[in-house]
Amino acid sequence: MNLFKIFIAAFLIDNVVLMRFLALCPFIGMSSDEDKSVGMGFAVAFVTVLATCVTWPLYHFILEPLGLVFLQILVFILVIASLVQLVEFYLKKAAPALYSSMGIYLALITTNCAILAVTFDVISNDYSFIESIVYAIGVALGFLLSLLLLAGIRRRIRTSPIPAFLKGTPILFIAAALLSIAFTGFSGLVK
Repeated sequence: MNLFKIFIAAFLIDNVVLMRFLALCPFIGMSSDEDKSVGMGFAVAFVTVLATCVTWPLYHFILEPLGLVFLQILVFILVIASLVQLVEFYLKKAAPALYSSMGIYLALITTNCAILAVTFDVISNDYSFIESIVYAIGVALGFLLSLLLLAGIRRRIRTSPIPAFLKGTPILFIAAALLSIAFTGFSGLVK
């Protein structure tokens, strides 16, 4: 499969949030404004790409040859947790405002199922190292795109006349569902 198709499939067609329904917690929690969305999106992108760069060789050069594939989940989660700690230390020093605004969601990157899904997908799809990196970038940018789209929708919702029984979380899930339906239009983009 060529790299462009892998990227488009990960970015739009199989969008990790809108088509696979992974990482919904940060999707809803961190899309209250565009700045938080961008910060969370780049933090997740960094961890996703780095986790893929580390877990792919670990799997192919250590776990698989030594017959330790059964440790895959444990090893991958440890790698992701370590990388999240690096991001946390960096943000605490370099961007304290973003660090404090992200709050608990920064720590939740460790348990972000989208990142773990990417590391498993590259193994199960038998991607090469370069294909794995392209896939991880596509997934990460797709996550960022979905955050920004919902942040824009939420800005419009704040000034819209919403019935009282739909205000808050219900209208967010309706908006997310409509966004997801719109993304099904990309399904025929790449064969």
